[in-house]
Amino acid sequence: MAKKFKLLGEVELTKDLSLLLIIGGLYSLSVALSNTFVNIYLWKQTGKYSDLALYNLSIVVLQPLTFILAGRWAKKIDRVIVLRIGVIFLAVFYLSVLITGTKAHTFLLLLGSLLGIGYGFYWLAYNVLTFEITEPETRDFFNGFLGALTSAGGMIGPLTAGFIITRFEKFTGYTFVFGLSLALFALAVFMSFSLKPRPAAGRYCFKRILEERKHNKNWRLITNAHFFQGLREGTFLFIISVFVYISTNSEMALGTFGLINSGISFIAYYLASRLIKKNHRKKAILMGGILLYAAVLVIVWDVNFAKLLIYAGMIAIAYPLLLVPYMSTTYDVIGIGWKAAEMRIEYIVVREIFLNLGRIVSILAFLVAVTRFNDVKSIPILLLVLGAGHSLIYLFIRKVQLPAA
Repeated sequence: MAKKFKLLGEVELTKDLSLLLIIGGLYSLSVALSNTFVNIYLWKQTGKYSDLALYNLSIVVLQPLTFILAGRWAKKIDRVIVLRIGVIFLAVFYLSVLITGTKAHTFLLLLGSLLGIGYGFYWLAYNVLTFEITEPETRDFFNGFLGALTSAGGMIGPLTAGFIITRFEKFTGYTFVFGLSLALFALAVFMSFSLKPRPAAGRYCFKRILEERKHNKNWRLITNAHFFQGLREGTFLFIISVFVYISTNSEMALGTFGLINSGISFIAYYLASRLIKKNHRKKAILMGGILLYAAVLVIVWDVNFAKLLIYAGMIAIAYPLLLVPYMSTTYDVIGIGWKAAEMRIEYIVVREIFLNLGRIVSILAFLVAVTRFNDVKSIPILLLVLGAGHSLIYLFIRKVQLPAA
């Protein structure tokens, strides 16, 4: 039986909607605890930008390939099972990090591939379930509340992990933190058994929905926007944490960075989900994109910890401002697309293909910059170029035409 949930507006909170938010929250907390620190863990073992880039490249290459396979499986078996497979692979990733220990840097591509496969299965299923369980009138609430949960995890996770890591010698703290993440993913698998089974039927028409870009202007614009979203994300997802660590030589500083970023983001997601109405989505996306690029200008030259904290605060405001209306618009475009009910899985797969293509191009550009040129000079220039990705989203979204509510 659905309950009224008034914290983020008058919303019918069903059992599956609640479970999906809980699983998303567990995922976010686990990622917040460990993901940033995996990059630092590897950095401390090798000290090479190129190694970090290769690790992250293997993630974003395997992720879209897995999406294609996961989409096919989601058409043949229950989507909840696909979600479970993704969480299991993520748990195996952390188990592998624990097993390899201080030799993890010699297994960069294997570890990245495990994580990419886990992400692919998890996010394909999670996005499809989001599309199925939410309605147009509950999507802003869901995206906003999930963002708030992500921010809460971002406050608790990095600070807790940083505290634990700095209290133990060498890599012992890292082992403990990765073990915690493993336990959280195990709990998420357990929670997934309470989700109502959602079997699918029909043919898997991935190529047809890829070709739908030729017939559906809105769909073409949305997929193009996701490519540019990925263009920024690919490099920025790992380089900022390295900057924080290099500036301070302290994992606790990473925790402080995460606390400030996620604390502000928590409030910003709450406000974004309450205040951004459908007719103001495009303006919010524009403002968020501009603020995200302004944040890049703060850290491009003479980076230090104080500037990084200012950056953390700026992106904490900008991301909710952009992502809450952007994700809702994306789902609305899919919802009115050709055979949306029958082809929703294919739409999600194609969207993720374009997002990860952007990430791949981003990391390849980073690899070229740090292997062919002086990294001190090339990285700032690269960040100025790639950092424009989210700002360019608006150029596509402004042309999207949705029916009036």
